[in-house]
Amino acid sequence: MLETPQFIQGVYSFKGAGLERPVALAGGDYTVPGDKRAQLTYLRAGNSAPELVYLVLHRDGKPMRYFPIGARASVHVPLVIVEDLHPETRVELLVGAPEGVPGWVIVDMGLVEI
Repeated sequence: MLETPQFIQGVYSFKGAGLERPVALAGGDYTVPGDKRAQLTYLRAGNSAPELVYLVLHRDGKPMRYFPIGARASVHVPLVIVEDLHPETRVELLVGAPEGVPGWVIVDMGLVEI
């Protein structure tokens, strides 16, 4: 079985819409190919804002995992194959921040296609 690594990576700017209303990170998405399945392996992220923010990973439009990131801090979460993402599953990263708080998140999320 050949495994192929995939990544959601980037530096994303945001302006908080409220902690209860996370906003999508442009380009922070991935769709599993129709003939494969995928598994999350890790998430590393940093936050430039002076407030706590969080990343939420949506699977097919619904929250799947939450990752809090402290004010001007970073997080590393080894996911080590928590669960399978089935063919054609779409995952998307969103950021939640207090209303009006601007900042940047640096994201490196690793997946492996099987």
